[in-house]
Amino acid sequence: MGRKGERKHLKRKPAPKIWPIHRKEAVWTLKPKPGPHPLSRCIPLALIVRDMLKFAKTGKEAKKIISQEKIKVNGKFQREERFPVGLMDVISIPDTEKVYRVLPSGKGLFLHPIEPDETEFKLCRIEDKTVVKGGHVQLNLHDGTSMLIRVNDPKKPEEDVYQTLGTIKLSIPDREPLGHTKLTVGAPAIIIGGKNIGKYGKITAIEEKPDQKRRELLVTIEDKNGNQFQTILNFIFVLGDTEPSISLPEVD
Repeated sequence: MGRKGERKHLKRKPAPKIWPIHRKEAVWTLKPKPGPHPLSRCIPLALIVRDMLKFAKTGKEAKKIISQEKIKVNGKFQREERFPVGLMDVISIPDTEKVYRVLPSGKGLFLHPIEPDETEFKLCRIEDKTVVKGGHVQLNLHDGTSMLIRVNDPKKPEEDVYQTLGTIKLSIPDREPLGHTKLTVGAPAIIIGGKNIGKYGKITAIEEKPDQKRRELLVTIEDKNGNQFQTILNFIFVLGDTEPSISLPEVD
């Protein structure tokens, strides 16, 4: 009889490089459950509690902390230790009154401390959009969720204002739209993939090529120190219209 269900174990060596684990101190590690983020772009909640927050020394202790509803993810208590936490998710610990946002860095994903005024929203990148029955617009977001935008006529520019690779600001945990930002020159953005992952600044140029896919267009970002970085459009995450709507780590 064949195996039924998903595999719950993952070896440390092939685990995603963004995970903050030692590769040779043990053979196995925790595998995240299927959820809002793919395996290559998420970290199981138990590893965050044990290896990043240092609230536990073992996986068993981390599991106990999570099962007691001590950790919130995007405004909701999460009791599943294998829950996948990914880019832009907000993690809060009510007992310590500390809140973090998951951001990219040169070593992968890390927890950036945020102030109380940032804890009630998250940013989501629009990966795709489709017109559904009734003419309404469905937005497919980077965290695996979708949102239905009800419009009178999606063919009118004033009605369909959302663009792919733009960003929508959502309240948490209610997920109500609070605003959106288009991917344009002059907008602040952060790089979420490639060798320059974690670098951020303002978009200074987007090289348009008629025969090239939009997601593969070359983009140039310049930080506040004048340093320039290039990547493709698919690795760009817009953070606001003229200024970032979230706090970011200091640039060295």
